[in-house]
Amino acid sequence: MIWNKEMECMSREQMREVQGEKLRKIVAHAYSNSPFYKQRLDEHGVHPSDIKTIDDIVKLPFTVKQDLRDNYPFGLMAVPMSDIIRLHASSGTTGKPIVVGYTRTDLDNWSEAVARCLTAFGLGKNDLVQISYGYGLFTGGLGAHAGVQKIGATVIPTSSGNTQKQMQLMQDFGTTALACTPSYAMYMSDELQKAGITLDRLKLRVGIFGAEPWTEAMRQELQKKLGVKAYDIYGLTEISGPGVGSECECQCGTHIWEDLYYPEIIDPVTLKPVEPGQKGELVFTTLDKWGMPMLRYRTRDLTTLNYEKCDCGRTCVRMGKIMGRSDDMMIVRGVNVFPSQIESILLEFPEYEPYFLIEVDRVNNTDTFDIQVEVKPEFYTDRINELVRIRQRLTSRIQSVIGIQPNIKIVQPNTIERSTGKAKRAIDHRKFE
Repeated sequence: MIWNKEMECMSREQMREVQGEKLRKIVAHAYSNSPFYKQRLDEHGVHPSDIKTIDDIVKLPFTVKQDLRDNYPFGLMAVPMSDIIRLHASSGTTGKPIVVGYTRTDLDNWSEAVARCLTAFGLGKNDLVQISYGYGLFTGGLGAHAGVQKIGATVIPTSSGNTQKQMQLMQDFGTTALACTPSYAMYMSDELQKAGITLDRLKLRVGIFGAEPWTEAMRQELQKKLGVKAYDIYGLTEISGPGVGSECECQCGTHIWEDLYYPEIIDPVTLKPVEPGQKGELVFTTLDKWGMPMLRYRTRDLTTLNYEKCDCGRTCVRMGKIMGRSDDMMIVRGVNVFPSQIESILLEFPEYEPYFLIEVDRVNNTDTFDIQVEVKPEFYTDRINELVRIRQRLTSRIQSVIGIQPNIKIVQPNTIERSTGKAKRAIDHRKFE
């Protein structure tokens, strides 16, 4: 199913015309109404009249997360606060939060984007969607909520946490789709199993998972445990929230709704655009967001873009799986380490749960690389030789993939903290001065 065939399936030439027209308007709006962007463009010698086609986007300066923090709370708004009808903020644990404002038009466009995602997952007005993303300042809950209402489906706004209640409602209401982080979905699947709730007592058929990186191996695990087809939904607070893009039934990349959010891939070191299909850092420009437009915002997400037409009929560009974040990447003994790599490796082994915690420190000028991992209850034993054997296998596999040897510590089942939101997978104790 396709929600908005005109925008999702138009030719590349038509899309470029739409993007060029919208870019001219949003740059002129930002320049005229945002003191921040007027100063930034003036500093780079760029005037709105210089923007004639979508190709001219490379003339614009980048925006970064620190710009949002430096202008906390409302310094990046491009309309009077009387026109801002909702505020959201990031759940960051360091520094000031990222605050984003929305006009009524912005919220309409956001719900339109989420509606496209949900329809691509095969959802419609007869579905009951249990939203287990957090509600409140986090964009996940209310963002998904508005999209479900847009397509006419039934919202079950459970928010995150209170898992026992969620499982009860899932059975009693006949939930057909679950929306949450993949780590919480994994936790919920474990709790369902512990409670003896079998899949034949559920009507789940679709999983809407996002807000954190997850692997193909975790997708297969979730589909098996929950009996769903698990889809990836992508978004970020600074751009709008969930719904910037999503997979379709083909599950061969995340379609970006590029009439609303224009994507680029740049080299994170040189900041120059890379060739089509090459890996780099994802950059977004909001083409139809007026309360707080973002021009060339560096997401730090590392991925690729594929402009070939999808078998589903959509022509919107497809983004590859997020391979990590340039700012979440840890350099350990000179090697790039991403938590998603560890998760992917763990899911290769039947003995391990997909729960882990990386801890990096520096002792005597040498980086330490410790990983706590859980074994499944049926594999946890007091036979030391058996635990040593499976630990050595995991150590060797991680070393072969990443290039450095970790110190693996096997912990008892249910030792590593479960998360109802975004999972905390890595802690860097090093002090860089």
